Amino acid sequence: MSSIDLPSTPKPSLTGFVLPIVAVAGAFFGLVTGSAKDSTLLGLVIGAVVGAALAYALVGYMPNRRLGRWVAIGLFAAIGILVGGFPGAVAGAAIGAVMGWITYWLSTGAYRHNVPIYYTAPQVLWHNSYLFICGLVFFFLIAPILTIMPLSFNAENFFTFTPEMLALDPAGYSLKHYRDFFTNPNWQQAMRNSVQIAPAATFISVSLGTLAAIGLSSEHVPFRRPIMAILISPMIVPLIISAAGMYFFYSRVGLQGTYLGVVLAHAALGIPFVIITVTATLVGFDNSLTRASANMGAGPVRTFFKVQMPLILPGVISGGLFAFITSFDEIVVVLFVGSAGQKTLPWQMFTGLREQISPTILAVASILVVISIALLSTVELLRRRSERLRGMSPG
Repeated sequence: MSSIDLPSTPKPSLTGFVLPIVAVAGAFFGLVTGSAKDSTLLGLVIGAVVGAALAYALVGYMPNRRLGRWVAIGLFAAIGILVGGFPGAVAGAAIGAVMGWITYWLSTGAYRHNVPIYYTAPQVLWHNSYLFICGLVFFFLIAPILTIMPLSFNAENFFTFTPEMLALDPAGYSLKHYRDFFTNPNWQQAMRNSVQIAPAATFISVSLGTLAAIGLSSEHVPFRRPIMAILISPMIVPLIISAAGMYFFYSRVGLQGTYLGVVLAHAALGIPFVIITVTATLVGFDNSLTRASANMGAGPVRTFFKVQMPLILPGVISGGLFAFITSFDEIVVVLFVGSAGQKTLPWQMFTGLREQISPTILAVASILVVISIALLSTVELLRRRSERLRGMSPG
């Protein structure tokens, strides 16, 4: 039995393919560096020349990728020291790592490893361009977070990087803003309010949202689509409109400025997330399990807790986490329906920005980011567990 030999990927041309692209990458980094030094054109030219020379040296004389990458890191770190001292060396080392990776990624043909072998050159170009565009979008979304978190350790009461911080001087960093958050009674009261309101709102959202999702998943329920549209409308309607409507309604029924009013308002905002996640989990649910439970004498409540709930639990928890994050980070509705006694953490942050410009806001924002990342990581783990339980992904 003869085997079929697949055509091997041709080695990319050094001068006609690798060098021009690496030179363009070097020109980009040179443009950024030159803009910071008021030498845009000079930085662009020097970056292109250094990038092309680096690619020629690495591909022609350093086939060992690890060694070549370390050489690129060292070279650009040295250039960074000359341009901007120690911070420049750190930035240069990062640029060198990227340039070394790009050079070997292109020269070895690794850019074709994740695409079908029959792809034409334009298709390969679009595939990698698409990944690059996705990376830029991700960087655009994550850049504000990466800026705020270092600023929360500023030793001065500024919202900008001080010269000491840029020089990575330990004297420029401090935990004073975190200490102010944990010792200031105003911040602690706002934290207690958020911790009291968010879990209660989450409990109501999970309870009502789960029941609604299970009911709407039944084919015998009339007007399922209109009801679903109404229940998830808080996600679609602008928040300021929902807040204004809640304000006029609560002022008539006596819930304006009460703890219960804020909890119910946040629960209304969290219910759509629970409905969507639980409904998605119920798509792969086997209804014969509930019929088998009923045939064995179990009532609806027992069937729900013993059969349905264990299987849809990942979706329920995911929806609950989204509802918790929504309540914990919400500010517009609580400004309308709450009072000074229900001032939550986002409300206190808004007050700090409007009245006193306290850098403690940066520390609080960093803490909220860490909490959100932890909760979203939990959601992702639960999603994968749900897929494994339903047989949609390998173990």
